[in-house]
Amino acid sequence: MKIALYAGTYVKDKDGAVRSIYQLVASFRKSGHEVTVWSPDVSGKDDHGSLDVIRLSSVPIPLYPDYKIGFFSSQTERQLDAFAPDIVHISTPDIVGRKFLLYAKKKNLPVTSVYHTDFPSYLAYYRLNFAVKPVWKYLAWFYNTCDLTLAPNRIVQHKLTEESIGNVEIWSRGIDRNLFDPSRRSLKLREEWNAADRTVFVYAGRFVLYKDIEVVMSVYERFVAEGFERRVRFVMIGSGPEEAEMRRRMPEAVFTGYLTGSALPEAYASGDIFLFPSTTEAFGNVVLEAFATGLPAVVSNIGGCMELVNKSGAGLVAKAGDIDQFYRHCLRLIDDREAFSEMRASGLRFADGQSWDAVNGALIERYGELINADRESTFSAR
Repeated sequence: MKIALYAGTYVKDKDGAVRSIYQLVASFRKSGHEVTVWSPDVSGKDDHGSLDVIRLSSVPIPLYPDYKIGFFSSQTERQLDAFAPDIVHISTPDIVGRKFLLYAKKKNLPVTSVYHTDFPSYLAYYRLNFAVKPVWKYLAWFYNTCDLTLAPNRIVQHKLTEESIGNVEIWSRGIDRNLFDPSRRSLKLREEWNAADRTVFVYAGRFVLYKDIEVVMSVYERFVAEGFERRVRFVMIGSGPEEAEMRRRMPEAVFTGYLTGSALPEAYASGDIFLFPSTTEAFGNVVLEAFATGLPAVVSNIGGCMELVNKSGAGLVAKAGDIDQFYRHCLRLIDDREAFSEMRASGLRFADGQSWDAVNGALIERYGELINADRESTFSAR
């Protein structure tokens, strides 16, 4: 089959969603299928080999210049015509994603989309609650116009169904166990962090309000206030508009910037506990990455991360925004070594069962069914 794939960003390791897209593209090609990717956000540093990746013209998003708004042009349509896809896969339901959707419908092609990111939940963090209903109205139209919408877990599937979105099936997320492995733990790196004899809390993600970084900063401050600052070290992986404030409030924390390649799993594995209080995650790829490198996680009771922890038994769930409960859970994992070891082992076992080959193999088979059904329908219409 030939798959036309649109992604709002296609920069390797930029975030969990992009890592999932990269893995899906790799699985398609490994299975002998042809893929062309269109995106407004492509890095010249990434080596795509023989894969065709077409950069759309774009402008930076105000306030978030790391991400871009793209433009669908007549040239894009000619490129799609020349590629002649059997199916269109849309990873981002933005203005360009809408154009890809309308193109697929015009050409009577099966089209699918993925709910990678819980965009509506971000709005409250920016006091834009008035926009929630219009956004859901657009998303309901968008996803219901697709032949299939893919949710990462049952929590998100239920959420979409409640918003009157039909044809929602689950495409979970996998993990590259060759890359994310506890054997990458580095004593040298821990020494560089001045953390040889400390418990290292790791956070990985954007430094933005909708990731609930206020909880991370407050837990850090609680450790300091309780006189435990020499027992712990906070390692913050990522970047974002709130970084200056985080550095101000967390002066002894280590800020690594964005990490790619083997540097990312090495940093995970060199930590001890993953602290990720975000309530806006559709899945929580970073939590699965933490499990695979041997870190139990402390997460919120809202969002996809909770489902990962509940399924695996590899961490603790705190009430969203409850600083006291997050702090107590962190202390428990420091002090209760038996519980820590059991959760660590549970996380590793869970990650072992989340291979990309199995997860993506099922999706590729489903895409084949959609294409065959579309062809049969077209033949019958004639």
